[in-house]
Amino acid sequence: MFSKIIINISVENLDRPFTYRIPERLTDRCHPGTKVLVPFGNSNRMIEGYILEITDHADIDESKIKDIDSVVVEQSANESRLIELAAFIKEQYGSTMNAALKTVLPIKRAYKPKEKKTIEAKADTDVIIDAYSQAQRKKQYAKARLLHELIEETVLDYTLVTSKLKVSTATISSLEKAGIIRVKSENYFRNPVVLGKSKEKDISLNDDQQAIVDEFVHDIDNDIHKTYLIHGITGSGKTLTYISLIKEVVSRKKQVIVLIPEIALTYQTLKRFYHYFGERVSVLNSTMSPGEKFDQCERAKKREIDVIIGPRSALFTPFSDLGLIVIDEEHENTYKSDSMPRYHAREVAGKLAQLTGASLVLGSATPSVESYFRALKGDYKLFSMTKRATGAVLAQTKIVDMRKELHDGNKSIFSNALKDSIADRLNKGQQIMLFLNRRGYAGFVSCRSCGVVMRCPHCDVSLSEHLSNGRLVCHCGNGTDRRGSA
Repeated sequence: MFSKIIINISVENLDRPFTYRIPERLTDRCHPGTKVLVPFGNSNRMIEGYILEITDHADIDESKIKDIDSVVVEQSANESRLIELAAFIKEQYGSTMNAALKTVLPIKRAYKPKEKKTIEAKADTDVIIDAYSQAQRKKQYAKARLLHELIEETVLDYTLVTSKLKVSTATISSLEKAGIIRVKSENYFRNPVVLGKSKEKDISLNDDQQAIVDEFVHDIDNDIHKTYLIHGITGSGKTLTYISLIKEVVSRKKQVIVLIPEIALTYQTLKRFYHYFGERVSVLNSTMSPGEKFDQCERAKKREIDVIIGPRSALFTPFSDLGLIVIDEEHENTYKSDSMPRYHAREVAGKLAQLTGASLVLGSATPSVESYFRALKGDYKLFSMTKRATGAVLAQTKIVDMRKELHDGNKSIFSNALKDSIADRLNKGQQIMLFLNRRGYAGFVSCRSCGVVMRCPHCDVSLSEHLSNGRLVCHCGNGTDRRGSA
């Protein structure tokens, strides 16, 4: 058997598959996506690579083909679809295949599982009491402390025994050889989710939410998988709708990926989901240790979790039976990767849903222009939620044309409407918050008469005035710096 392998070198000239022979000893361990060690170049330097394809024939002279040396990380067969996803990223965004593979196959190497050791009483209580008395007479105080605790508790934590009771491993070994105790060791997965006991909650949906769930359920029951855009105002209950959709998918033995725009939102999102899915929900993000990330991927493969929550990197969780991808606040720029390989999580999620036969749900109070356009065209199914779930009314918003204010004689930076509202609230003893979205002393400089804004010639973003030097500066990185006055 032969394999097509992409070498772990980010050089464009080497961004192509190389053919290697699979030794008989490694036949059962090599699959598409497996990370292997191979001899490369004239010097046969050992280098890592990923298997893209396995075939029974070679397209070059077999006498020139080298053998795979060893397997670094074994991947399950279902991860072969991630290879196809990497090829999509390479073609769509101009990446190298190697960089794309490093993104979709995030596990660099296997990590040892955490080990929990316990000490259990093996002998009868009378024997332990007798051994305790002998240890006291012989002034073997460490052994006596351990035996005394075993009289009270038949199972003790190994770490507590060595740290709190100050019992050495040699003492523990001697008691084990004497047949008085046994040391048990169990491996367990690291779990970053520590929220206490979950509390199952009932879900009560309003008419808008129930209509979305009903249509979604009708589609998946008829094996229809498509993209849905939920355009819901702030407070309309989008998260509860997501949870209802996820419960339907999980009840059908499928798995779910939930993407959120930033890591800071992970805890509050996880807390809400934990009430409904308990320990079957987990997280995956860059703040976790490599061991924690590895264990969450292993738990996903073993179907110990049904729902994974995280930023865009969670999209590549190796679920074997993916049924739904949810992207909350789909308009956010954080779903775009600015480093190599560059990709947009929303578009990659669409491809992943296509490869796995999963549904894709996008949600936002202010959908991106692209998503809304596709929904209006009929490419996406559009749902609108125009009322707040609690029945509250949205705050009124007023847009003021400051050019008209100038023509009316108002030369202040505040509109008359804003000044009147501030004065009214102060008279009532209330407080006011003013939000400014800018960097520099002034977010932009414009002509008060005609409204023309000074813009960067490179990126067309408005220039910011800096008070320290009086310059108009753009933050796009092209060095635009103008001295000027408005």
